[in-house]
Order: sequence, then C-alpha cells, then structure tokens
Amino acid sequence: MTSVALPSAGFGAGADVTYAKLSNGLQIVVIPDHRAPVVTHMVWYEVGASDEPRGTSGIAHFLEHLMFKGTNKIAPGDFSKIVARNGGQDNAFTTQDATAYFQRVAKERLPLVMEMEADRMANLRLLEEDVLNERQVILEERRSRVDNDPGSLLSEQMQAALFLSHPYGIPVIGWQHEMEKLSREDALSFYKTYYTPNNAVLVVAGDVEGDAVVKLAESTFGKLKPTANPPKRTRTIEPEAIAARRVVLRDGRAAKATFSRNYLTPSYTTAKPREAEAMEMLSAILGSSGTGRIYKKLVAEERKAASAGAWFSGTGLDYGRFGVYAVPAGETPLESIETSMDTVIAEVQENGVTQAELDRVRNASIADIVYDADNQTNLARTYGWALVTGRTIEDVKSREARLMAVTLDDIKQAARSYLDIRRSVTGYLLPDPKHVAAATKKATVPSAGDTIR
Repeated sequence: MTSVALPSAGFGAGADVTYAKLSNGLQIVVIPDHRAPVVTHMVWYEVGASDEPRGTSGIAHFLEHLMFKGTNKIAPGDFSKIVARNGGQDNAFTTQDATAYFQRVAKERLPLVMEMEADRMANLRLLEEDVLNERQVILEERRSRVDNDPGSLLSEQMQAALFLSHPYGIPVIGWQHEMEKLSREDALSFYKTYYTPNNAVLVVAGDVEGDAVVKLAESTFGKLKPTANPPKRTRTIEPEAIAARRVVLRDGRAAKATFSRNYLTPSYTTAKPREAEAMEMLSAILGSSGTGRIYKKLVAEERKAASAGAWFSGTGLDYGRFGVYAVPAGETPLESIETSMDTVIAEVQENGVTQAELDRVRNASIADIVYDADNQTNLARTYGWALVTGRTIEDVKSREARLMAVTLDDIKQAARSYLDIRRSVTGYLLPDPKHVAAATKKATVPSAGDTIR
C-alpha cells in the first residue's frame, strides 16, 4: 500500500487530502471536514455507459439498479433499509464515464457502510426474477424521464447527432429496443469485468482522519482480490466536423417552441492548457441570467425571447459540449431567434470580450469553488469525479489558479476554434398537435438505486 498526505492548497474545508492505494489496486481519497460528526462515503467505478458492449445500451445503468438486489449477507432490497435504519441516506448514479454509490451517515456508522459496499463489490447475487422485474423499472424510467418529455427527447436526439462515432451519442439510460433484451447474463458479465477493486476509487469526506480511514479500508476492501483486468478505456475518436447538423422535433405535448444548439468541444481532461477554463468563462459571459450577452440581446433588447442562455459541460473523460438555448417570447419564429444568437456569437469571435466581463464571471466562479468546498458531499463528488475521468487531486486543488490564468485572448481563441457551426447540432422543438414523438404511458415509481440526474 502507498499513502501520501497532500497539503492544503487553499481549497477550504477538506484541503488536507490523503491519497492511498491498496495492494489490490483500490484507490482511496480521504477529505477531512470536522464541522459535523458525519461522513459521506462514495465508491466510484471507472466504468460508465460509454464502456458498454455494443448492442447492450443501458447495461451500466441497469447494473446500478441491480446492485441493490443483495448478496448472501444482505437480502434483496435491504441495503437501503439498513442504511436508513442507521440514520443515513444512500443512492447511486450512472454517467457516460463512471458509476458511483454513496451513503451519508454518522461517522460511527462508517465501518458498517464500508463493509456493505465491499460485500457487494465482490458478492452480488442476482435472481432471474429480480432481474426481470428491475428491467421493467428501468423501461418505465425511460418512458417517464425521456419518452414522455419532448425536451428530453430533443436533447437525446441532438446528442446522438453530435457524436457520429464516439459512444457519447448513446444515451446513458439506453435505447428502448436494446434495454428490452438486457439479461441477467449481460449484467453479471458487466459486473465481473468492471466491478473489481483495481477499477474503483473510494472517497470518504467528513469527520475522519486519513490514516484511520485507510486502515479501515484495508480491513474491508483490502480483503478483496482483483477479479478482472478491465479493458483499457480506448474509445473511438470523432471525425473532423465538415457539416452542421440539424434536428427538428414536432410534438403535440410541447407547451412552447424552443431553440437549442450544442457544439463539440474538448473536456477538461483532453483540452490544451486554459482551453476548457476559457470555454467555462465564455459560457458565463454569454449565458449568465440578467447579465450575459445572450440574455441582454435576445431578452432585454430585442425582446424576442422569454429566456435564453448558455452552458458548458467539460467534465467528460473524452469530450465536452458548449450549449446555447432560447425560449421565444410570444410568436417569435425560431429562425429569428437563431439569427440573433448567431450575431452574438459572431461578435465574440470577431472582437472577443472585455476585461470587466472576464473579471466578473471569474470572481463568480472562484466564489463557487469556495461554496462547493463548504459542502461535504460536493467535496466527495469533486475529488471522486476527477480521479475517474483521468485527472488528479492536484488538478482539483489548482482549479482557482487555472481560472486566474485565463486571458482575453484565450476566450477569443476558444470561441473561434469551437463555436464553429460545422461542429454543432441545432435543435428545434415545435409544438404540433398532429405529432406525438413517443407513446405516453404512466410510469411506475423507480426502485431504490434510481439514477440521479
């Protein structure tokens, strides 16, 4: 086992982080936060929807649900009940790049939840009946969250159109026709391939000390032997973009027309120095409510839109996305919205942004870092996510310094490089009583282990 204490770098609560790696390959991150006698315990697996075998979309999320079905020690459905009886909360989530399970409990209950997670890492027990029943749950979840929501359907179709080759184009929840065929054998094969200590990161944040947590982890997770050598996460690369794409969805259930556009960008893991940070600053300069350029032009000045903004999602392992959106005011055509949006973007590409704009959004982002560090669960998520997407503890600690290093030229260059219409998908959602994109069906209540989005 290797262990190192990493000193404070101005990250507020939890700045003195301990990192260790057990002999079985399990990575451990401990983030002390002594303000309350509670802990957040998270187990991250370096596997997500983009690692699924072709034709089994949704298996990562399906297995997340099935991980609550018990072991020889814990009866099906009892995992969450045991946590609740001990005064805690638990849940899990699946993304394109990772799957994570977490509990928030009193610090005296940390040994209990650590033992339970170690148990189901190695000893999951699946009955055919439980698998079939849970498959119906995830199908109903898809109907409820995607098929019955025109906005979600548009987002799903735009994501599929943005990624021509990379698996990010496949939804985390899966395509329905493939979900319907997922089996117990599919789940167990995925489990045996990826759920092994040498493919996991344990993160504990709270009223604990690093050495004590590492010792406890050795006595629980340390007993487990690696069961597989997961394949290297080598994914396909997107071809060079040569043509803009468009998606038009007509749906009678849509209450209002909407305009959306997504651009393909690098992520924090794959971007050149300061590039992703520049995209983050640009999204705030364009998209902040009330002060952003998009809001000022489309809502305040032209009064074409009831709401409008921008966002940047750069935390993926391979790629990021930059998005702009608007909901028209009154009967404003989406074509008019799009023209104004293009004008705002072209202005930034041609003339850049001002120092005052950069200072404003940078100060707000640094304030967000401070606030996030004041939340124990956010601390655990921040460090865990960094490690499973190819970044390091030092990357987390140096985030403020990287934001401070962004220049006006960085932002202008990022806008020119990545807000290229050829790298984009534009989406129109149009209310149309004659069209319904997917059959409506009343959804059942998802079971324990439901994905958090």
